[in-house]
Formats: sequence, C-alpha cells, structure tokens
Amino acid sequence: MYVTIVHVAVKPDNIEDFMQACRANHLESVKEPGNLRFDVLQLADDPSRFVLYEAYKTKDDAAAHKDTAHYQKWRETVADWMADPRQGITYNGLYHDGE
Repeated sequence: MYVTIVHVAVKPDNIEDFMQACRANHLESVKEPGNLRFDVLQLADDPSRFVLYEAYKTKDDAAAHKDTAHYQKWRETVADWMADPRQGITYNGLYHDGE
C-alpha cells in the first residue's frame, strides 16, 4: 500500500470553500481504480489545519490520481486558499483492513 499524508494550512476566510472543494475531490477519488482510502481530516482545535490521507494499492495508482480531472481541478481551485504550501509525505502502508 502506498500512502500520502498531505498537511494543509488554509487561510481562515477560505475554510468553508476549501472543505467543499475537498469533498468534491474526495467523492471522485474514492472511485479511482487502486484507491483504498481518501480521508479528509480537520484539526479539532484549529479549523484552518487539514490532513488528507490518501491510500492507494500501488505507487502507480497514486501517480494516476494526479492525472485525473478532479484532482487537477482541486489543485487549481485551492491554490490561493493555502496559508502555506501544502506538504505531502509518502509512506509504505504495512497493515490495513482488507489485507
């Protein structure tokens, strides 16, 4: 399993719009071949901080995600809403449901 955890800081005036854009991206991402999880998390004590947990079967499946229309739309839509550049960190998933 190939996992990317993306840390995002959003400008306070754009939080609601960011959440809507993430929901649209999430709904399409979970339909992708090779997608195992696509979670959007909001920090409980700081609503401007988010984590995207993206799990795919393979590195190629994760790379294909970046070529989808919904990801590219999300990336362009949210670019100006970020307080800092987003940071994606990749992991090898060792244990998860279903395996």
